[in-house]
Amino acid sequence: MNIATVIVDVPAKQTDREFDYRIPEKWTNIIQPGMRVIVPFGPRMVQGFVVGVKDHSEWNKLRNMKEPMDLEPVLNEELLQLADWMTREAMCFKITALQAMLPAAMKAKYEKVLNIIEEKKDRLSPIVLAAMGHRSSITWKEVIEGEHGALFQKEVQQGHLELVYYVKNKLNKKTIKVIRPLHTGEKLAEIALTFTGNAKKQREVLQYFCAHPEPISLKELLEVTHTSNGTVKALVKKQLLAEENQEVYRNPYENRIFERSEPLSLTNEQALALHPIQENIRNKEHEVFLLYGVTGSGKTEVYLQAIASVIEKGEEAIMLVPEISLTPQTVKRFKERFGEQVAVMHSGLSIGEKYDEWRKIHRKEVKVVVGARSAIFAPFEHLGLIIIDEEHEASYKQEETPRYHARDVAIERAKSHRCPVILGSATPTLESFARAQKGVYKLLTMSRRMNESALPAVEIIDMREELRNGNRSMFSEMLLTKLTDRLEKREQTVLMLNKRGHSSFVMCRSCGYVIHCPNCDISLTYHRFNDIMKCHYCGHEEGMPNVCPECESEHIRFFGTGTQKVEEELAKILPEARVIRMDVDTTSKKGSHERLLNAFGEGKADILLGTQMIAKGLDFPNITLVGVLSADTMLHLPDFRSSEKTFQLLTQVSGRAGRHNLPGEVVIQTYTPEHYSIELAALQHYDSFYEREMLIRRQSHYPPYFYLVLITVSHEDVMKTVATTEKITHYLRMHLSPHSIIFGPVASPLSRINNRYRYQCLIKYKREPQLHHHLHTILEHYQQESIQHHLTISIDLNPQIMM
Repeated sequence: MNIATVIVDVPAKQTDREFDYRIPEKWTNIIQPGMRVIVPFGPRMVQGFVVGVKDHSEWNKLRNMKEPMDLEPVLNEELLQLADWMTREAMCFKITALQAMLPAAMKAKYEKVLNIIEEKKDRLSPIVLAAMGHRSSITWKEVIEGEHGALFQKEVQQGHLELVYYVKNKLNKKTIKVIRPLHTGEKLAEIALTFTGNAKKQREVLQYFCAHPEPISLKELLEVTHTSNGTVKALVKKQLLAEENQEVYRNPYENRIFERSEPLSLTNEQALALHPIQENIRNKEHEVFLLYGVTGSGKTEVYLQAIASVIEKGEEAIMLVPEISLTPQTVKRFKERFGEQVAVMHSGLSIGEKYDEWRKIHRKEVKVVVGARSAIFAPFEHLGLIIIDEEHEASYKQEETPRYHARDVAIERAKSHRCPVILGSATPTLESFARAQKGVYKLLTMSRRMNESALPAVEIIDMREELRNGNRSMFSEMLLTKLTDRLEKREQTVLMLNKRGHSSFVMCRSCGYVIHCPNCDISLTYHRFNDIMKCHYCGHEEGMPNVCPECESEHIRFFGTGTQKVEEELAKILPEARVIRMDVDTTSKKGSHERLLNAFGEGKADILLGTQMIAKGLDFPNITLVGVLSADTMLHLPDFRSSEKTFQLLTQVSGRAGRHNLPGEVVIQTYTPEHYSIELAALQHYDSFYEREMLIRRQSHYPPYFYLVLITVSHEDVMKTVATTEKITHYLRMHLSPHSIIFGPVASPLSRINNRYRYQCLIKYKREPQLHHHLHTILEHYQQESIQHHLTISIDLNPQIMM
């Protein structure tokens, strides 16, 4: 077996296939499928993934592989097969699917270096030699940043310099310095006696090792013996102690103490839900369960006990939660129940911490991984259960390539491991609930809260009436009264606003001019903290003008409401209230999310004000009031799921109130109180909402009655964008069945981002066996134009966001 089949790290249509490389003799028995290797590709070295090993190739002339990057496979056989499935289902390159399965630290970093060709050194220009500082090589970065780029280019063309590509691994294992004694305690005691008064500190260090002969970290040793680094170095030099680097894991939770928790006794509903799951685990059967339980019904305890059954069998479990509800509370519950057997993976960790958590899984040191979307690729080999909590969350779908949905990947992995999948939610997606009704998924229902406490009482406030009555504040009279009441009772409140920033947009009251982003078709958002206006799509920033750029009027004002503005308003009307604000701006620093929630949990604030991130996963006994300041924010988005998302969000945030002994209340402020999604969220009537929304979906030919494909074309030239979208639409109309509905070309709801125009084509279909083939044909046809003319065509199967 001396030939490796490799997928190279060059994401392009022409290279999206396997290449054969000869394995040098010294690596013959070492190279295995699933390893990363460095191989020559054209003039450069690139990273590649070995997907097979064989003893003959149909090609005569094969290049030699340079070297392996791993000593053991980083992807197992099942994950390699999963990459094949993803390539087909998510319409991506195989290398992109393989890369998605590894932590960021394991993605290769390429460095270009110019080397002098030794025998032609005397022909080099003196300017180039001087620029290189008379070294034998110079990095590409130095060439670009210097002023002699053209000269270097000329020297490469004349063959005096050669361009070499190096593959560097980003990963760095964390090590600590450890000190260990090189002699027995008796011997060290003898030597210590020979030390004179000047070496008093050295004698103390040796006496410490007489009593404690085991290795100790240098940092701890210096603390325990109150000595300096110099003293230890002197003893190392005398060969009495040895200093070595020891690999350690970065622990994001090293300052936290988790007390062991015991399983709780289950309610009848919980026991009935858990029983069929445990049967599946015992019998090694694959089934998808939809655990439909109201907020506070104790879904997490069912998850924990199901995972315990898996661990008892010696198998492993993956628990996915949406990124925004990966709160310290979720981590705490799992760490308290399963201790060191839990690895945690989410975006709040550093690259190094994620890499270390991944290594724990890879080395089989843990049995459970709790994480956001990408944790679905945890390299477990004996999976016994996969759980997706809050399965309705749109964040489970990746919005850039590979555009996979974690739910689909979970079901695919569970099939090959013959294990159950649990999808849990108080507000399942219509697609999942429809599948449960048809018997494709098995429905498990939990309709009561754990402690039999009532669901919170919900009041809907018509903000139009408030305006008519002269109340121009962002708080209705009722919400203000209830806020004051909670402050007096020393109870806590959650206020949710579905956006961040100070104001939605800046507008001139004289001429109506709204300040837009110069690169995108969207208004800029004002941020009070640093007095700037920001585009949340391309990142463009500019200062706040004093006068209108259009008519020079001074009446330029902020419109809309952002979290910063609400915080200011609260400070004016309730100066005694202690407020914690949680949005993207206040939680961007590492650990800030946890710090703010801990402070709120410890009662250091009366009001938690935030965006969507506070709607899920919070469980504090003292929250008795939830206020939704603007229920309409999502309702008017150009998305067929806007009613569903509004219903889900309002139901979720309402569920934060009255989860323990104190009764809860919810106040929903809206300008469209008659909308069915708001009315039914107030009543927490999911079934009624499901029936109403399904009727609309059937009439409009939307999921779950039809599948969707969204094709987005973008280019700097609007005419080129429209013409390409027209051609694609025409091709599809010619080749798809007449039962499919094709819309387009039409401008995207966000018709320009970063100076690129965007047009869309939407396909609604029930059965199209040849659809994937036709979509691949479109991508292949425009492949060359994509490279030469910067044309981008993205195909999203079952899109979650229609923008």
